[in-house]
Amino acid sequence: MARPTHPDRRPAVVTGASSGIGAATALALARQGLPVALGARRVERCADLAAQIRDEGGEAVALPLDLADPDSIDRFAAAASDALGDIEVLISNAGVLRPGATVDSAPSRFAEEMQVNVLAVQHLLHRFAPGMIERGRGDLVFISSDTAVRARPFMSAYSTSKWGLEGLVGSLQQELEATGVRASVVRPGPTSSEMGSDWDADAGAVVINAWIRFGHARHPRVLPAEAIANAVTSIVTAPRGTHINLIEVSPEARVEDK
Repeated sequence: MARPTHPDRRPAVVTGASSGIGAATALALARQGLPVALGARRVERCADLAAQIRDEGGEAVALPLDLADPDSIDRFAAAASDALGDIEVLISNAGVLRPGATVDSAPSRFAEEMQVNVLAVQHLLHRFAPGMIERGRGDLVFISSDTAVRARPFMSAYSTSKWGLEGLVGSLQQELEATGVRASVVRPGPTSSEMGSDWDADAGAVVINAWIRFGHARHPRVLPAEAIANAVTSIVTAPRGTHINLIEVSPEARVEDK
């Protein structure tokens, strides 16, 4: 019996593709020959990246996506499939992080992170995964965080959401067994991105000082977004019959950091 292989054309969708990990991942996948649909609220930035991909000979489309709006998710899913055809790869990357003490955070703010970081992910799965199961192949890749296993102070909503995300994927992996569809987690450590760039400076200082106090900032190094994109690419391009369940990527300390 011949070993199953990936099809020649594997359209992918990337959420949170306007910057950071999402943008780096979309570019990396396009350079591997995958057509990509870039989704984010800042669609103009996705359009710039899509133009760069096309200039390099790839295939890309930029689409608006607001994960806080279920109707936006539905429109994005339909538009991505209309533009590129059957979606073979879903990269669930978009997320939101707001600092704050657990007891002081408004329930609405806590709920916002749950919506974007967990509930919207299930909505994306509901739209894209059934077609993959029907075709007997596909890759579902979820960008988590090291806070899923090492909770940090003043970001309990984010830690809770990433714990929840990994619980979702753990169940999903078992449900997808023998379907030909692979579900994988990439768990980054501190990574250079625009997440946190909109924090109030004083609130950010409180968070960072608390991380240092509890040993979460042992050295100043952070990962480039491309390191996470490389991990995603390794998962997506792995030959069929190979399932990479989890990749954890951490910045490496240097001698001078000791």
